[in-house]
Amino acid sequence: MSDEFEDMGPVDFLVIEFPGNRMTGKGLPMLLDLVDRGIVRILDLVFVRKDADGSVVGMELRDLDADGELDLSVFEGSSSGLLGQDDLDEAGAALEPGNSAGILVYENLWAAPLARELRRGGAQLVAGGRIPVQALLASLEAGESAGDTAAA
Repeated sequence: MSDEFEDMGPVDFLVIEFPGNRMTGKGLPMLLDLVDRGIVRILDLVFVRKDADGSVVGMELRDLDADGELDLSVFEGSSSGLLGQDDLDEAGAALEPGNSAGILVYENLWAAPLARELRRGGAQLVAGGRIPVQALLASLEAGESAGDTAAA
């Protein structure tokens, strides 16, 4: 393994759906702040649209700023080549027709030192995951309901 890869933090991806192809840019300042503070490094940022017939089409950043209000120029060139058409199609399968999505692949720089030391010690990540906020809230609510029922 090259030193560059040995020093990397965990890499994650997100698929963020925008109903009706409406991208407001609300989260972009937060993403830029994470990059500026060295918490994450953007490896890929790609946008796709799912047409009414179910076809998935890649979108250029300049196509997303038709009204001039959404400045995405800072993300130009955010492409490591990790994402292929099969990845875009898979992300598109999760979308409702008529919606679009941003696909973000990012390195967790904050975890790189920990990951590096664990690898040097012979450890390896064998599983990972993410708990959606909705599932977490549902689980907490179910636990509270069970506690209310048990107390009665």
